[in-house]
Amino acid sequence: MTRAEAYRRTLYRAGDVLARVGRLSPGADRWLARHGAREAGFITAWNPMSRVMPARWNMAAQARLRRDLGGAVLEPGEGALGRWREEMLLVALSLPELRRLARRHRQAAILHLRRGRPAALVWTPYR
Repeated sequence: MTRAEAYRRTLYRAGDVLARVGRLSPGADRWLARHGAREAGFITAWNPMSRVMPARWNMAAQARLRRDLGGAVLEPGEGALGRWREEMLLVALSLPELRRLARRHRQAAILHLRRGRPAALVWTPYR
């Protein structure tokens, strides 16, 4: 399976939000409405550039991402595919801001959510 296929098959989850690339997510629509947001995304600092890193490294990187998010509305979550799991955050931010954070934390992609639209995989320059 290619990296792109893995991202597309991953289940992204935070609270009652379940999202998959290319599919509508009623839970995401409710979450966005509850927080008065038009868009959000699943983002992580784990495993930069899709390279597996030790757990302690990933936890420290995720703490840096949380600091960078400041007071943004967020919900802890995960991305999961088979036995693979990665800690993620669902964050109410605009796509440009999500992309900036993804680049800063060397992430290959983010999952972008907008009310009433299918979830979209957005690649960063680190692809």
